[in-house]
Amino acid sequence: MKRISEAEMGGKQAETSNPRDRGSSIWCLLVLVIGALVVTAAALTILKYLHFSKNNEAHPINKKYADALELALQFFDVQKSGKLVDNRIPWRGDSGLQDGSEENLDLSKGMYDAGDAIKFGFPMAFTATVLSWSILEYGDQMNAVKQLGYAYNCLRWITDYLINSHPSENVLYFQVGDPGLDHKCWERPETMTERRPVTQVNTSFPGTEVAAETAAALASASLVFKENDPDYSSSLLTHARQLFTFADTYRASYSISIPQVQGFYNSTGYGDELLWAASWLYHATRDDSYLRYVTELNGQRFANMEITTWFSWDDKLAGTQVLLSRIIFFGAKDMPTVENLDLQMYRKTAELVMCGLLPDSPTATSRRTDGGLIWITEWNPLQHAVASAFLAVLYSDYMLTSQTETLYCSGNSYKPDDLRNFAISQ
Repeated sequence: MKRISEAEMGGKQAETSNPRDRGSSIWCLLVLVIGALVVTAAALTILKYLHFSKNNEAHPINKKYADALELALQFFDVQKSGKLVDNRIPWRGDSGLQDGSEENLDLSKGMYDAGDAIKFGFPMAFTATVLSWSILEYGDQMNAVKQLGYAYNCLRWITDYLINSHPSENVLYFQVGDPGLDHKCWERPETMTERRPVTQVNTSFPGTEVAAETAAALASASLVFKENDPDYSSSLLTHARQLFTFADTYRASYSISIPQVQGFYNSTGYGDELLWAASWLYHATRDDSYLRYVTELNGQRFANMEITTWFSWDDKLAGTQVLLSRIIFFGAKDMPTVENLDLQMYRKTAELVMCGLLPDSPTATSRRTDGGLIWITEWNPLQHAVASAFLAVLYSDYMLTSQTETLYCSGNSYKPDDLRNFAISQ
């Protein structure tokens, strides 16, 4: 598979060389163990509907992966900021309690990025989106090993923060702390004393990708909480709609509007986040305007059909293609022809992504180690292997649940189990 390059900032550009541009430790570990958990599950929980449904039947789970999931969710507890509730980590305490106070906001929650005490909103929002997707598709497996409640808690710890970071329709606070200062000081967040400034995007300094990713996070989370907490779900969806409108109306990369972010989570374009957010808003609302947005209105401009990419915190195209393929698998029967054809192109591109991952495919990517591990970058190299395994598991389950028996790759045929075996290998 290849990384696309496009001059327009709306599209994805070439990767930068700064190590911190390459990945977020917060989301990688969770997706890894969720992928491992679901690839060993004995049966599916995905049902044949456009909306996300649950199957209450319990299925056997491989214990070693269940243990890994438990540890991963504890990792999220380790990263928490704020006044901790039901704290499971004895050596963590309250921290960041005054975050946002200089702007009369409560930004005390959320999660620190890695070993530092910075809250980077762009990768944190992506973490919430992927966690929501995982809960929606595989919540039954999490529940079977008594981890679903912890997953809900981790997700809400982030979404509470994201709601508070959006005090008005066209303002989003996306960072807490000074990364340059923070990275010069090795300290526990419980005892930090340095000033913690907050940074925002607004109509004068827009940030389409961070606003759109936050919209995706809140829209997907609204589905997670829809049944158990409808009022909270409605609030999440209201913020998601507003943030998407803000992101789309004031199109500009936050890496250009606020150049200092380039040294940490630099964005290579915002078109993928717009499609990703609109896709989640369609699933959350069934509002056809969001479907038209990703098909006839912006598909040709931003989707880069039939060009494969690597799913990550910076590039959402492959994830969008798999997510929109879900509609073709389960809900496109009565859809208008134009939109159906465009969605078929998303599915075709998703199939190209899957064919690139399968090691025996004629179009298999050569970007692997000798042992078969997907290897794209030296910094945080597991992020792409993890994300690829996650998408492969999802696509395999979509095929199985829709009784789609075969994936064709340049004339060769593959079964859902081939995708699952690839995911296990990673």
